[in-house]
Amino acid sequence: MLQDLVSDYTGGKQQSLVQMKKGQMGKTEFLEEAKNHILTYYQMSGEDAQALLAQFEQYIFGYSILSSLIDDESVSDIRVISYDNIRIKREGRRMPSEVAFSSPEEYRQFVDYIATRNQVNISNLNAIGRFTDDDSHPEYILRFTLSMPLVNTYHEPYLCIRKVPKKFPQMKDLIAYEMMDRATAELLVTRFRGGSTLICGGNSSGKTTLLNALKETLPDDMAVLVAQQADELTTYYHPDMMFLHSLSGTTEQQVSYGLEDISIAGLTMDVDFFIIGEVKGAEAIYLLNAAYTGQLCAATIHAPGADKAPEKLVDYAMQGSRYSRDELMKFMECFQTLVFLKNYKVAEIYGCLGWDKESRSLRYEKIYERKMG
Repeated sequence: MLQDLVSDYTGGKQQSLVQMKKGQMGKTEFLEEAKNHILTYYQMSGEDAQALLAQFEQYIFGYSILSSLIDDESVSDIRVISYDNIRIKREGRRMPSEVAFSSPEEYRQFVDYIATRNQVNISNLNAIGRFTDDDSHPEYILRFTLSMPLVNTYHEPYLCIRKVPKKFPQMKDLIAYEMMDRATAELLVTRFRGGSTLICGGNSSGKTTLLNALKETLPDDMAVLVAQQADELTTYYHPDMMFLHSLSGTTEQQVSYGLEDISIAGLTMDVDFFIIGEVKGAEAIYLLNAAYTGQLCAATIHAPGADKAPEKLVDYAMQGSRYSRDELMKFMECFQTLVFLKNYKVAEIYGCLGWDKESRSLRYEKIYERKMG
């Protein structure tokens, strides 16, 4: 019965779901409509109808069987490999979960539902989708990556969910979590305010967490612009901080704005500090240009070590640039601080000593190294 009801609302009654998501219909009104729909089209007693409505409410305003994993604060990532194989990352370790969908059909229905709920098209023209739900859970922003069977070797969708805490830790919290000691935190804050900073590491290493905390230390009289793909960076207190996110086009909406477009706009918005949540492409050239013209900048990037991060950023910048590699590497001297995180710990900090004309390379000094167990 629940699956039938969900099918009704991802099919003929999809408009009600969309209106509710957009805030055009309140929760009470939506549930009252669903109750009337059950009583009209389902042959059951009033008591059974109320029980079905309660299940439907949990499904619609939560995430079905995944809700318990989303609520679990020790779980940071959820990966649905198949209907009966749901993996999680708990406190940095990957492991099986204790939940599963009852059948491939139920799982596919769930995928259709979350696409409808988040106004995402999953046709053949959009077989790989990335979207964010930032309002359904009180504690987390949910970042989804969904790939459909059209591009998968096997015949079920793959669904990955990254949970981003809305109440992100600040520097004092990161000291308590032993990401760094107090002296290292004070060093990073000083360098962050005084020069451009590039934070690197692997997946789930703490890059965004550190950047989120560091930007909260910026003075109130500094105008800040944050460009990001997903709404992972937010602010508690800063009065002059703007946030822009990228927008992917769909078959219904061909308008799209990538990080490159947002970065171009950022250079004309009279800001003192320019932040890119995570550098992934040609937007890198605008970050470098901003830093090279004296604007303070910060970003995160995937790299296996602090000394490797400049090369990675330059590789991205070359995708949309007429500059040579040497010219772009010289631009990198504006990034005075390189930070490498591993396993949610600050592992290395490098300071830039400038461009060496003879060796045609950047010179760095290692100003901090943590012994990793």
